[in-house]
Amino acid sequence: MNYVHYKRLGTNQEIAEIILDRPEAKNAFTTKMAREILELCQTIQRSEARAVIIRSSSGGAFCSGADLKERNGMSEDEWKEQHELFEAMFHQLQDMKQPVIAAVDGYALAGGFEIVLNCDFIIATEHAVFGLPEVTRGIMPGGGGTRLLSRRIPLHKAKDWILTGRMIRAQEAEQSGLINLLTTREQVMEETIAFAEKMTANAPLAVQYCKAALDELYSVDYKAARDLEIEYYNRCVDTKDRLEGVRAFVEKRQPQFIGK
Repeated sequence: MNYVHYKRLGTNQEIAEIILDRPEAKNAFTTKMAREILELCQTIQRSEARAVIIRSSSGGAFCSGADLKERNGMSEDEWKEQHELFEAMFHQLQDMKQPVIAAVDGYALAGGFEIVLNCDFIIATEHAVFGLPEVTRGIMPGGGGTRLLSRRIPLHKAKDWILTGRMIRAQEAEQSGLINLLTTREQVMEETIAFAEKMTANAPLAVQYCKAALDELYSVDYKAARDLEIEYYNRCVDTKDRLEGVRAFVEKRQPQFIGK
C-alpha cells in the first residue's frame, strides 16, 4: 500500500500533485512514506512538470510529522539512519527545480510543518494550524525548522513559535507573514491550482532560474550575489523561450513556451 499518490493537474496537465494519504495517522510519515515522498519528488524533478502542489488526501490534517510510534524503541543508530532519509526528503523538496506549493488544511505540525517550510509557497485554509512542538518532547526541529522559519517571519516571532512549541492558528500565521494566501476549505484547491497556473503560463526555464537565483542569492554577500544573478540571467537569455517571448510581444500574441 502506498501512502503517497501522484496526479497531474492544470489546463495543460503541467502541475504535478503530491497527495499525502495516511489519514488514519494524520499523515504522520514513516520510513516507508518518507521514501515514497523522496522518490516521487525525484521523479517529478526529472519530468516536464512546471509546478508542484503537495496536499493531504483529507481535511483536518496536512501532516502531523514523523510517526513517533515507529520511532519508539529505535536504537540510536536506527534513529540516525532514519533521520538521514528524512533529511534527504526535506532537501529534495526544497531543491526541486519547479516551484512547490503546500496546500494546507488542518494540522501541519513538527516534521509536517517542516515539509511546508521546505516548499516555496504556502496556501492555507482558515482551519490550518501550524506548530513546531519538538521542545515539548525534548528534541528540536530537524528538517529545517530553525533555519527556514526565520526566513518567512521575523526572527523574534520564529523564536516565540519554536521555543514555546505552541500551536499557531491560520489567522496568526497570516498576520506574521507565513502564508501566501489564506482561503476557505471549499476553495483551497481551486485557489492553489489558479496560483500555480500563473507560473506554469510562463517560460519554465525562466521560472526555474529565478527560483534558483532567489534561493541562492538570499544568503550570500553582495558581490557574490551580483555575480551569481548575472550567471542565472545569462542562462535564461540563452534559451529559445527568451526569443519566443520577445517575438510574441512584438506580434501581440500569447507566447508558446517549450522549456528550451
